[in-house]
Amino acid sequence: MFETNLVEPFITEILKNNPQFQDLDRLFLQNQILALVGAPDVAEVTGPIESSPIAMANQLVDFAVQQQTIDDNQAARDILEAQLLSLITPLPSIVNQHFWHLYQESPEAATAYFYQLSKANDYVKTAQIAKNIKYPVATDYGDLEITINLSKPEKDPKLIAAAAKAAPSSYPACQLCMTNEGYLGRMNYPARSNHRIIRFDLNGQTWGFQYSPYAYFNEHCIFLDAVHEPMHINRQTFANLFAIITQFPHYFVGSNADLPIVGGSMLSHEHYQGGRHEFPMTRAQIQREFTWSKYPSVKMGVVKWPMSVLRLEGSNQAELINSATEILTAWQNYSDPSQSILARDEDGTLHHTITPIANLTDQGNYRLDLVLRDNQTSAQYPDGIFHPHQDVQHIKKENIGLIEVMGLAILPGRLLPELQEVQHYLLDQPNKIAEIHRPWADQLKTEFADKLTAENVQQIVRRSVGQIFARVLEDAGVFKQTSAGQAAFDRFIHQVIAAD
Repeated sequence: MFETNLVEPFITEILKNNPQFQDLDRLFLQNQILALVGAPDVAEVTGPIESSPIAMANQLVDFAVQQQTIDDNQAARDILEAQLLSLITPLPSIVNQHFWHLYQESPEAATAYFYQLSKANDYVKTAQIAKNIKYPVATDYGDLEITINLSKPEKDPKLIAAAAKAAPSSYPACQLCMTNEGYLGRMNYPARSNHRIIRFDLNGQTWGFQYSPYAYFNEHCIFLDAVHEPMHINRQTFANLFAIITQFPHYFVGSNADLPIVGGSMLSHEHYQGGRHEFPMTRAQIQREFTWSKYPSVKMGVVKWPMSVLRLEGSNQAELINSATEILTAWQNYSDPSQSILARDEDGTLHHTITPIANLTDQGNYRLDLVLRDNQTSAQYPDGIFHPHQDVQHIKKENIGLIEVMGLAILPGRLLPELQEVQHYLLDQPNKIAEIHRPWADQLKTEFADKLTAENVQQIVRRSVGQIFARVLEDAGVFKQTSAGQAAFDRFIHQVIAAD
């Protein structure tokens, strides 16, 4: 590698990737880049040759830091990188036009184009995502997927302090609003200059489609309402999910629940998540089937899963939507004190909702999984009766959202060094084990006694983490995996299907 001008090869990448620019625009682009990085002259911007636009953009960011054009912190770097990579990204109108042109060939061709674009301009943080630790663990419910999330960078304390002093802003209203498209970003808000959103019609309303910057699985995407309004689960939700998989049949789509504790982290904006991944719950089999005479075309069954899941399947969308709506309404009003299940407080506060997931089966039928949720708290379980209980919160204490419901654990990055200390502790090596992990580690020491070795300790710890995640999901299940719990589940189902 040798030193060369950094601006020229980056302009070449812009012309290669962005059809709105032509060779005649080279000088214009050169001056735009020089202004962004704070270079007085193109001859000043030199460095070794890089092969990708992302690497080139980061070299230019490094130059801007050296010039003191920007501060040397992650937020400032991200903002400038996104501005530079926005130049290689076509305008939203062009992206949308090309997407729907390719859609005429096939939905897969359209999403493949948009996904590649979102990776090439570093909106989807491929390099950071690759840092995540992922592995399967066999459990009584099949192989669960464990992810230790290392992709999101730790926040710089100086940056946190600077953000605290920044003037408050309500624009964009949230990170899922359409107004994020092309937004510069700020110290306490992510850079979005390189962000593009596909517009589409969803049952007569304008919605957006984008990929998740820190994807947890293949082609992890988000479908978002053009209107900033709170999430809700109702009949329209089921109709929307089916409309999405009809337009994008190679994707699944699901919604987080719409109540605190059992919902996702962003309840303020109506949205769904989807993608191209087969989750453990999707592979789970039906444990027992039920016949609902009112909806003869709908196959109905309880899924063998740690949470309480009803699976509806069939070719008739209308019957699936109607039956799902009846189940939702019944669940919102159902109580069973024997299982600590309470639909509402005395003041009318609603505790019950559903996490729904839709996909097409290999046979071309529509499938809708309905996961029953209850967000009550109690003196014994102040974080949630149907939430990870205290004895497993050393591994997972956050909300169990859509992705984890389906069997993919998203565990915090803090766990990686903590688990390494647990391994040292198990091997009687010098360690700094966190006190919250000590009872669990002592159990492992007892269970495996003289069997622990340097070669197998990581596998033992990882397998145990997976088994704890299965317990986490059991805690979140409203009808427990006991004979009494499953009998109670059946009572609820019979009440639903016996109703007129």
